Amino acid sequence: MTIRVTFRPENQQSPVIQTPIPPKPDVSAHSTEGIGIRIRKNNFSSTEKDKDKIAEILAELQSYIGLETVKRFILDLQAFVEIQKRRAQEKLVSEPLVLHMIFRGNPGTGKTTVARLVGRLYKEMGVLQKGHVIECERADLVGEYIGHTAQKTREQIKKALGGVLFIDEAYSLARGGEKDFGKEAIDALVKAMEDNKDNLVLILAGYRQEMDWFLQTNPGLRSRFPIHIDFPDYTLDELLAIGNLMFKTRQYELTKEANEALRSYLHSLLHSHPYAGNARLVRNLVEKTVRKQAVRLFQKSTSSREELIQILPEDINMETI
Repeated sequence: MTIRVTFRPENQQSPVIQTPIPPKPDVSAHSTEGIGIRIRKNNFSSTEKDKDKIAEILAELQSYIGLETVKRFILDLQAFVEIQKRRAQEKLVSEPLVLHMIFRGNPGTGKTTVARLVGRLYKEMGVLQKGHVIECERADLVGEYIGHTAQKTREQIKKALGGVLFIDEAYSLARGGEKDFGKEAIDALVKAMEDNKDNLVLILAGYRQEMDWFLQTNPGLRSRFPIHIDFPDYTLDELLAIGNLMFKTRQYELTKEANEALRSYLHSLLHSHPYAGNARLVRNLVEKTVRKQAVRLFQKSTSSREELIQILPEDINMETI
């Protein structure tokens, strides 16, 4: 059963995890059969240190701007896995849940950031041994001659064992058709998911429509990725908050007038730029604004501390990004 999570401001309901009820197995003393990604057998009892690390990761998650639905979903997922651990300790049947995911959304909407956090969280929860994230794209997986692709793909899988393999623009693997080497990469990935189901999480990311098309190209793919998460573009208020946070991190402060200029510019961008509602575009705007402030201050022989910190309306870069 596919779990689909859509990030929409108007959706205030927590996502529901639905899983099929498995047949009762012959449960042994330490069996964790039934979970798609097994809880590592030597890590049933969470230490106080583990709990502190999990709390730190979840606090970091809550500090992210926006992404309210994904925050609730990850908390639900954490609770679900923890309860399966407790059920396994009591020799009860545990629900199956394969943790491979599809992230769908425009660039700069938080997909890679969330993938990194998921890897760390799974490690502290005892789901993955290392929890690191290997980020790759088509060029890292597809070779130039017969046999080369399988070798390159296996190398990336080997690096990711114990953690998360995150493939951005995953739909590009199927764009060349049946004779393209990308199909060989897909086949190798599917095999790896079966061979390493206890110690590897695969996350495929890309634009919404392209990812839907990609899943249709291989009938076996959709069933192997039960968790689908949609990342929407950020709202105007969220983009403004992200921009202010980026300035603050760099030890800059916007005047009231500069903050209004930034809001006005972001508002105009949302109606003119195809991917305006993402953090990457805001980061580019912040960097250009900082450079413009530097050019303004460079005209003076000296600058006070306040001047070095302060961003004025004329610093807001109005050039097309």
